[in-house]
Amino acid sequence: MDAADVEAVWRIESARIVAALTRFTGDFGLAEDAAQEAVAEALVSWPLSPPANPVGWLKATARRRAIDAIRRRAALQDRYALLAADGETGPGELDPGEIDPDRIDDDVLALMFVSCHPVLSPEARVALTLRVVAGLSSEEIARAFLVPVPTVQARITRGKKTIAAAGVPFELPAAGERRERLGGVLSVLYVIFTEGSTATSGDRLLRPDVAYEAIRLARTLAALLPDEPEVHGLLALCELTAARFPARTGPDGAPVLLEDQDRRRWDFSAIRRGLAALATASVRGLGPYGLQAAIAAAHASASSVEATDWDRIVVLYEALGRVAPSPVVELNRAVAVAMASGPEPALAIVDELVAANRLPGSHLAPAVRGELLARLGRRAEARAELELAARLCANLRERSVLLRKAAALR
Repeated sequence: MDAADVEAVWRIESARIVAALTRFTGDFGLAEDAAQEAVAEALVSWPLSPPANPVGWLKATARRRAIDAIRRRAALQDRYALLAADGETGPGELDPGEIDPDRIDDDVLALMFVSCHPVLSPEARVALTLRVVAGLSSEEIARAFLVPVPTVQARITRGKKTIAAAGVPFELPAAGERRERLGGVLSVLYVIFTEGSTATSGDRLLRPDVAYEAIRLARTLAALLPDEPEVHGLLALCELTAARFPARTGPDGAPVLLEDQDRRRWDFSAIRRGLAALATASVRGLGPYGLQAAIAAAHASASSVEATDWDRIVVLYEALGRVAPSPVVELNRAVAVAMASGPEPALAIVDELVAANRLPGSHLAPAVRGELLARLGRRAEARAELELAARLCANLRERSVLLRKAAALR
């Protein structure tokens, strides 16, 4: 077994390992540190002596590291004695409670709620979720969000200290609180997926590894909370959006616009999964994520841009604007209105957003406004808007598309 094997086991089982350790120690930070030490030891020992039960080995080693850490804490001597009295588990062995599927599932769900606790900053929630629940390293998270590794490590460290200082218990919130806190969990997964599907900066349009981690976590959450429609709505949105990934970039990584995409390259298995999740979400009525998924489904079900049901998409954006109003939703509605009714009424929507300064510093409004002006034949104004959008855009791939469109209007 080599480093790739260790990484594969960790990526799949990290949430369960950390969750079991957190339940065992009652200390979220200690559990995550001990699990990381076990992985480091596995990288050294597995190539020389592969374990018969890799997951059991990691759990047992991490458990011993946790006990060692508690031993070193003089103030927790009594607690160490209590834990040590339980007996140490040998490599490859598991406690009966640790292999109870229902209990493990509950632990993973509790781990998600702890990682996304409201006491944490949004940046810390994302970092902790990717590190502790998804099993990504600090280096992988830093590459995904284009921030220095020390920044990610600091967010994770501060997050764990904040959780400890706030006395956040490792348990599922009560039923009434769970629904309220679930919104935070879904929001974190949405942010992670959105960054993967359209990177905010850098030289790549897509970061599929980040997007697929969000999908994996969304699937886990849907399995653990099968009666929550918005969980299925988010999963549907992610699946249907990711289905277009294969056609969204060319061989050189350059973006391919929707009207130019070869729809035969779309992932139809992902579309089927997304439509199934959307059907599940629709049983109890669609929320914000479900409505976005319904919009994605309208695109996925069309054979071309011209064949797309743009009137339905406009109605869905209007509904989304009522339940989750935002300037980005209004901007997307303007795009749909342009396709359904022409650029003039769409430009009026965008001009209202610009006049109210609803998207300050964003390249999105001038990009859409430039497209609409070009369709109206106002080429000089369109070129100026597209050039402004390019200056504001931090993603090099998107910027190149905007500059190419502006150049075509000269």
